[in-house]
Amino acid sequence: MMNTPKGLRLHIGIFGRRNVGKSSLMNALTGQQAAIVSSQPGTTTDPVEKAMELSPLGPVLFVDTAGLDDQGPVGDLRAKRSLDALTRTDLALLVTGEGEFGQFEQTLAELLAKNDIPFVVVVNKTDLAPLSSGFAAQLAEKGLAVQGVSVADGSGMDELKRLLLEKAPEQWFEEPRLLGDLVKPGGLAVLVVPIDLGAPKGRLILPQVQAIRDVLDSDASALVVKDRELADALENLPREPDIVVCDSQVVLKAAADTPRGVPLTTFSILMARFKGDLPGLAAGAAAIDGLAPGDKVLIAEACTHHPLADDIGRVKIPRWINQYAGGGVEAKVVSGRDYPEDLSAYKLVIHCGGCVITRRHMLSRMHAARAAGVPVTNYGVAISRLQGVLERALRPFPAALESFRAAGAKEVKQAG
Repeated sequence: MMNTPKGLRLHIGIFGRRNVGKSSLMNALTGQQAAIVSSQPGTTTDPVEKAMELSPLGPVLFVDTAGLDDQGPVGDLRAKRSLDALTRTDLALLVTGEGEFGQFEQTLAELLAKNDIPFVVVVNKTDLAPLSSGFAAQLAEKGLAVQGVSVADGSGMDELKRLLLEKAPEQWFEEPRLLGDLVKPGGLAVLVVPIDLGAPKGRLILPQVQAIRDVLDSDASALVVKDRELADALENLPREPDIVVCDSQVVLKAAADTPRGVPLTTFSILMARFKGDLPGLAAGAAAIDGLAPGDKVLIAEACTHHPLADDIGRVKIPRWINQYAGGGVEAKVVSGRDYPEDLSAYKLVIHCGGCVITRRHMLSRMHAARAAGVPVTNYGVAISRLQGVLERALRPFPAALESFRAAGAKEVKQAG
């Protein structure tokens, strides 16, 4: 469990006013001193993350935030960072004290509800001021789940964990599928894995490892080859594979080497389905055809890494876009959590596969783009479009293929 990637963990955000015991609560839940605790209000500045295995939920990531009532220029920045954490929160704890549920807590509860984030009201420090039946009834009348706890004596902690299990998003308990549903039991998936500067030494990248595991979990077999060996491997197989999955950067060659009757897609397109909304990302790719000199494109990476000489996001995709559009397209690259609040200046957002963030976080970024009226797609979908093979790569996903075609027809109509 402790080796579970961050993007596959249930993200539990802890929110509330200053000095209500948010950091102490996280330390108690994790059983570790993950956050600094002090009686001085405003001790927590930036969100603090702690990964752990929390029975019975499994692998989770706690996100302890600064007090949302922080004041002053610096305090406002701290509060903003805390609100930003909502975009990567699957389940929330709204921490308060006995009898304390004013306009601030009500506004926060409404914000969580508006973002479809399930939450529990945690009345902390019950060793000093026990949770009264009247206050509990007041919160229940609002339709809120409430639990009193004491970090000092541990009371209420087991009940809180059970309530977290009850409130966790239903999809958290569904077995996520990356590839296994596209390969029948006893079937075969051929995975095309280029070994280049972008591949970590001695290892494969995360989506490739996840794909292999998902195939094995589906009682099927995986044949892993480099792009140069794909044609020979397919020719020597006694039967056609269920699917060929390749790295986006070799999709053109893989499409040429794979018989038309064999389904073909890319790891990044699989991640688009696994972490986001594939039909929506497919529709966003149609906007590539409308790019013109002077347009701005945002390229967003969820992780931070040392750029390579021919980096996919910083070099290759901007180059391919300008070749496709005839030049003059400005590409801006952001990484990590530096996702702009105002996206209105961009003609298109091209996001990475999102392997290090949660599906909720990815969907939140997609929603922000759509709210600004900006189409959004991802690396793999965009690259397949730029290489002219997107329809082939989307064929295993009929709804996404139809979405792309409909958006393309709309693009042509608007251009006419």
